[in-house]
Amino acid sequence: MKLHKSLVQAVVDTLQQIFVEGVYADKAVEHVLKQNPKWGSRDRRFIAVTTYGIVRWWRLLNEILGETTANRFHKLIGIYQVLNGNDIPDWEEFNGLEKVWILEKASSVKQVRKYREAYPDWLDELMVKELGEEVWEKEACALNIEAAVVLRVNTLKTKKESVQRLLQEQGIETELISDYADALRLVKRQNIQSLKEYKQGLIEIQDASSQLISPFLEVKEGMTVIDACAGAGGKSLHIAAMMHNKGHLISMDVEERKLKELHRRAERAGVSIIKTRVVNETAIQQLKSSADRLLLDVPCSGLGVIRRNPDAKWKLTEGFINEIKKTQEQIIASYSEMLKPEGIMVYATCSILPSENQKQVELFLQSHPNFILIEDKKILASDGFDGFYMAKLKRLN
Repeated sequence: MKLHKSLVQAVVDTLQQIFVEGVYADKAVEHVLKQNPKWGSRDRRFIAVTTYGIVRWWRLLNEILGETTANRFHKLIGIYQVLNGNDIPDWEEFNGLEKVWILEKASSVKQVRKYREAYPDWLDELMVKELGEEVWEKEACALNIEAAVVLRVNTLKTKKESVQRLLQEQGIETELISDYADALRLVKRQNIQSLKEYKQGLIEIQDASSQLISPFLEVKEGMTVIDACAGAGGKSLHIAAMMHNKGHLISMDVEERKLKELHRRAERAGVSIIKTRVVNETAIQQLKSSADRLLLDVPCSGLGVIRRNPDAKWKLTEGFINEIKKTQEQIIASYSEMLKPEGIMVYATCSILPSENQKQVELFLQSHPNFILIEDKKILASDGFDGFYMAKLKRLN
């Protein structure tokens, strides 16, 4: 694609928001795209893809560029273009950039993993410590691959084959994913939220790994189920569909605004069994020993979903991870009181760190002998989808 100064400047403005003003990448891209509604789909895609690409490869690009104070963002865009097989125009902003030099410098820099895969020192060291060199080598690469768009078919309203046919009639190709009962993967990325099938609640956007958590909970019709860290409710909606919209599903979160969004999504999905509550100590005590099933999809580092949120590599800190582990420990200890004897609880994260996953479960079991671990499941990004962890525990008495 031929570079246009207005589009390059839009990318520069977006990078300025992300790396200078501290705005999250998705919000920065959204803000810049709204500024010029005359941009066509190709222009908008260039801005989004280029921005995310530079965010993803930030350290590699900066290591190639080296020290500079003039036109840094423009020059990073130029280097990114060259690394992706494109030429750069003879603009003043690109002065000093030569294709041969860029490729030679990149070849040298890429000998070191933390530059080649673009991770900060502390994160590279932490991952090696927790996962080992061999596993981290695969994960570091896999987490830089653009995530596939996966749909979850709402079985309350339709069947997977029907949705696949409806989408195909509109020229949208999807693939079945073996061992994922309700999932369809888009062959080509596309804006799904503008489709009538999405607006009518026939489909939701939900990664395949995330779609494994609700079945892991083993819900049935008529049960009382609590999703205690529900957020905007993607897993709650999946649980409701698996319960055939029969029973009691209490979706909880610390932020009321997320629960309002869940109400909107539930209405679109045709789900009527969800009741929402802001989670606090009073609510926990009122719901003590009431749930047949309890899902704790706890706050975490999000290190299993970096490919979706590449700016997390530069915004996360080791201090934040240490603090979030304390939060996880508090949540599982406190919220587990809502589970009935003989009930099943699933602890889940979208992290690949054992210290947020297996070790948290081990700590909980050491202090709660009335719980046993039934099984756990570790999903790495190198397996093909998002990195997740889930542990199924049973309360004995």
